[in-house]
Amino acid sequence: MLAKLTPYIFSEDARAQAEFYTHALGGEILSVMTHGQRPDAAEEIKDKVMHLSLVAGGITFLMCDIFDPVDRGSSINLSLEFATEEEAREAFDKLAVGGTIKHPLGPAFWGGLFGQIEDKYGIAWMIGNESKQS
Repeated sequence: MLAKLTPYIFSEDARAQAEFYTHALGGEILSVMTHGQRPDAAEEIKDKVMHLSLVAGGITFLMCDIFDPVDRGSSINLSLEFATEEEAREAFDKLAVGGTIKHPLGPAFWGGLFGQIEDKYGIAWMIGNESKQS
């Protein structure tokens, strides 16, 4: 049995959050569907995102707006491993803008870089690069 894992992020402002990720990681927003495209949508939610698809850092993400405040758990982190230190540092620095550095990006005992951030939208990230085995 094979499955494909795609992060689906519930957001208070999916458009702005998607733009932040495409800027931080490179990529693009592929599609946006609003509640206004539904025939029965209430007027007050017509501009809210019902489904958004983007590619950032070569990974497909899906997003939508929610109507209640976001309540983030602490049991899931999105882990990005980059081929080079330069890519890892660039992504870490860009994702950290407006967020909180939980663990500074630095050398890890296993040979690569490692760092943790909670971005300004409350998403937890673990950033690293491929370790060089000797």
